[in-house]
Parts: sequence; structure tokens; C-alpha cells
Amino acid sequence: MSRLELRGFGWRHAGRRAWAVRDVDLRIGAGERVLLLGPSGAGKSTLLAAMAGLLPADSGEQAGTVGVDGLDPRKARDRVGIVFQDPQTQLVMARSGDDVAFGLENRGVPAAEIWPRVDAALARVGFRYGRDRPTAALSGGEQQRLALAGALALRPDLLLLDEPTANLDPAGADLVRDAIAGALADDDDTTLVIVEHRVAQALPLVDRVVVLEPGGGVRADGPPTEVFDRYGGQLAADGVWVPDQPLPVRRSGRPAGAPLLHADRVGLPPRLAVRADEVPVHAGEALAVLGPNGAGKTTLALLLGGLVAPGAGAVRATAALTGGQVGAVPHRWRAPELVRRIGSVFQNPEHQFVTTTVADELALGPRRCGLPEPAVGRVVDELLTRLRLDRLARANPYTLSGGEARRLSVATALATAPQLLVLDEPTFGQDRRTWIELVELLAGLRDEGHAVVAVTHDADFVDALADRRLAL
Repeated sequence: MSRLELRGFGWRHAGRRAWAVRDVDLRIGAGERVLLLGPSGAGKSTLLAAMAGLLPADSGEQAGTVGVDGLDPRKARDRVGIVFQDPQTQLVMARSGDDVAFGLENRGVPAAEIWPRVDAALARVGFRYGRDRPTAALSGGEQQRLALAGALALRPDLLLLDEPTANLDPAGADLVRDAIAGALADDDDTTLVIVEHRVAQALPLVDRVVVLEPGGGVRADGPPTEVFDRYGGQLAADGVWVPDQPLPVRRSGRPAGAPLLHADRVGLPPRLAVRADEVPVHAGEALAVLGPNGAGKTTLALLLGGLVAPGAGAVRATAALTGGQVGAVPHRWRAPELVRRIGSVFQNPEHQFVTTTVADELALGPRRCGLPEPAVGRVVDELLTRLRLDRLARANPYTLSGGEARRLSVATALATAPQLLVLDEPTFGQDRRTWIELVELLAGLRDEGHAVVAVTHDADFVDALADRRLAL
């Protein structure tokens, strides 16, 4: 049984002027189950890292205290299981079973118990491959299940989950929530703190809601019904996800324009991502790519974006995309030519960051395309404002929250004004306000004649924006 206590806690990452989180006074009793909410950038992930003892003293500045059963969290790590917002950052072994076993071995679990606990944890989260699957071959959602299996296998007293269903298909998300509920039912004393944007679905797991104030402190704290009845409308207006609050619908309602790309039975062996004879991508249309984890959605996004060569089939551009050339192959274009025509947003935003500041990241593409420096400055300033990144212009991209990093990755793709935008899980980590702003931004681009292709598990996003759906 683990209890948490924070007194005036704050943390400022090295090299940042602003505090990631500040003035948090919070007590969580042993066995409580808490849903931690707040707008993007309010410090939710930082707070979980602090509770887990994963903020090294030399990586920033701390104010106040945080304790697990009265101990510095760095000395109580053997009681804690955590799943990060980006599960890839915590996978350490080449084989899936070994990855789940790694924590058990490090904690000295008897050898005879390790593999039964590994197999039970993999089964509980619906991991379909067993022990031998290479971790490098997993999709983002499959990595998320594996990371959760690793945490559950430890049978921790304190379980910390940072958006554990964000990259999962709906059926997989239900299965993972069932797995969490089952683990909690097996041990009534387990303390849970979960960050989750799918609030309505997470509520059956918790008995308390805590809302962080972006400027510091705790804004609301209490039973879910009480918090949402009292503060729901204002919390939604401020960007917090609240159940039963309506979202905008921005589907086009107009005929699509000319095709820009054709994908024909395209994929990477041993699997075809698209089995149809021909899938066109049209100007003036938002296309949602759907399907279960592992179906090939991210592979298709990379192929459409011209970032990998097809191992089967073909992706060919039309004259509407190239300005006259018919049948051009995007993966053969030079980088400046590619980014002027197709912008890509990766599933993991950090995989496309190459500079040390947010502003330089946004300026890189326009500069490579030969845009004059005054025009580069105007593009950067506009995107910083539109994506709510202006206060972070000098920040290192790798110190951003998950939602901020996602908005930066979208902004970098927009910086060269491509005719086609390919996004992989574009709403990951967004609060309600930035989610709406992102939908409006993409709808505006679509209405101006750009093509938008979005790989997503976000049903609300599909309902709000998609003019056409492609299910893999």
C-alpha cells in the first residue's frame, strides 16, 4: 500500500524559464484511484515522473517536496509501476517477453515465478504475439500494450499511467482498461494515478478527480460527479476534457477536387498496407485511415508521404500535385521538392525534431526551400501563434509536453505550405481546446484545397473532420 504526499511541489526543467508544474499540494491515500486532468502543458506528465522518482536532481530545479510513504520517490522505485506517454522510451529489450521480464529480474523475483508472470501480463493486455515478438516490429499501439504488461507484471503498490490508451484502437483500448480494472480488483490496496484524455471511458477506474491549474496549484479535487457538476463548463472552456461536452463538426460537404496521389496495392513485405487496386488521395478532402493496431496504418502514412520506397505496389503523383509531371514517384524526390508538396507528421513527434529550439525547428523547412529570411520569420511567427507555441519559441523541442510536441510536429509540416498533409495520430496528447483548434486548422486547409490524410484511432476526430474513411 502506497500513499503520496506533495507539499508546494514544483519542477522546472533545465534550460527553461517557465516551471513545468508548480505549487502543488496534494495527498493521495493508499488504495485511492485518481484521474489527473489539466490543459496541455499543465504538468501532468512531469508530476507522474516526479511521483515515480524519475526526475534526476541534475535535470532541473525542484521546489517543495514529494514523498511516497514518507520516502523520496527515488528511494521508493521498487513500489512503483509506470507507463510513459511514449511507450517506446521504456522498451529496453529486443524480445517482447524479455522486456516484460526485465523489471521482474531487476527486482529479484524468483526465477520460477518470472515467466508465468510474464505470460499472464501479456495475456491480460491482449498482446497477441507471445514472448518472441521483436519489440522493433511492434506498432505504437502494440508497444503501449507491452509497456503496460511490464508495469502490471510488477504488481506495484503505486501504478502511474500516462495516457495508456492513446495509440490504441477502440477494441484495444477497451481491453487495456479491462486489464487495468482487473489488476486493481486483484489488489484493492493498489494506488492508481492515471492521466487520460478519454475521460468518460476512464471514469469507471477512478473514485477521485484532480485538476491541475496551468499557472500552478490544484484547481479542483473531489469525486468525479461533484467536480464535473460544479466546474464542468468552465473546465471545458479552459481546455480540460469533460464528459458530455459537444465538439464541432467540420466535414466539407463539398465534392472533392482532383486526385493528387494514387496508391495501388502498396505496402512493405510481408504485408500489403492497402489491398485495393487503387486508393486516390484528393485535393480538398480529409481522408481518415482507420484500422486495428498492426494493420499497417503507419506504414501507409510513410508510403504516402514519400518517406519510404514501396516494397510492393506503387504510389504515384498526379499532375495536380507536381505541376505537370504525370506518374512521378514521391520517394524519389529530393527533400526540398518533397516538403513543398507533401508534409508528414510522425506518430512519435520527437523522431522529426533536428534543432535545439522550437523556432529553429519551424524555420528549417522554409529555409531549405529557399524562402527569403524575412518570409521565414513571418511563417515562424504565424505558426507559433496559430499552434499556441509562442511562449515556447526558445525552448528545446525535447523538453515539451506530449501535446506541445505534437503541435510542433504539425507546425513543422505546415511550414512549407504543402498541398498534401499526412498525419499519424494528430490529436495525441491534445487538450480539448487545442484539439478543437487543430480540427479547425486542418478543416481550413482542406477548404483551401489542400488534401489531409490522418491516421487515427480518435473517433471524435473522425466524426468532426473526415469526408472519407479508409479502413485497413
